[in-house]
Amino acid sequence: MLDSVIMSPDDVRRAVMRIAHEIVEHNRGTDGLVFVGMRTRGVPLAQRIASAIYAFEGVAVPVGTLDIGLYRDDLSRRGAAVNIQPSDLPDITGKRVILVDDVLYTGRTVRAALDALIDYGRPERILLAVLVDRGHRELPIRADFVGKNIPTARNDDVQVRLEESDGDEYVRVAGVAGAEVSR
Repeated sequence: MLDSVIMSPDDVRRAVMRIAHEIVEHNRGTDGLVFVGMRTRGVPLAQRIASAIYAFEGVAVPVGTLDIGLYRDDLSRRGAAVNIQPSDLPDITGKRVILVDDVLYTGRTVRAALDALIDYGRPERILLAVLVDRGHRELPIRADFVGKNIPTARNDDVQVRLEESDGDEYVRVAGVAGAEVSR
C-alpha cells in the first residue's frame, strides 16, 4: 500500500484562502453570494471560505448545509446504511450559490446535490468549489474553484481530514503499489 500526505494543514489553509479570493474575483464582489456546504466535510470548508472572505472583504456571506443522502443514485445498493441529517439553507432563490465539497471524483455526489438544491429554490447560478479534484469523472461536471488537482488511480483512497470534523487535518492518498495513475 502506498500512502502519502499531499496537503498539510498549511496547504489546506492556503488553498481555502486562494479559493475565497477566486470566488470574490469571479463574482466581482460578494453581493448575492450564498455558500452551501455538502455534509460532511463540505460544511466546514464552506464556513472557512466564508470566514476568509469576511476577513478580507468585511462581508458575512450566508452559509448553509446540505444533506444529499436521499438524492443519491446508489440508494438501492446502500439500503439502510444512509444516515440522513437535516439540511439548513438560507434563501437561495435568485442567488449565486457556491456549492462546496471536499473531493470531486465521479461527479455523482454533485449531481445529487444539484437535484437537492433545486428543491429549495431556483438559484441564479450554481458554482462548485472543491478542496481536491481527483479526476475520473463519470458525469459532465467540473469544479469552478479547485484547491488542488491530484492525479489518482481509480482504486486510490483520497482521505480528507479536517480539524472540525476529524480532530486532525491533512489530505492523504492511499493507493495500491503499481496502480495506474490517471493524468
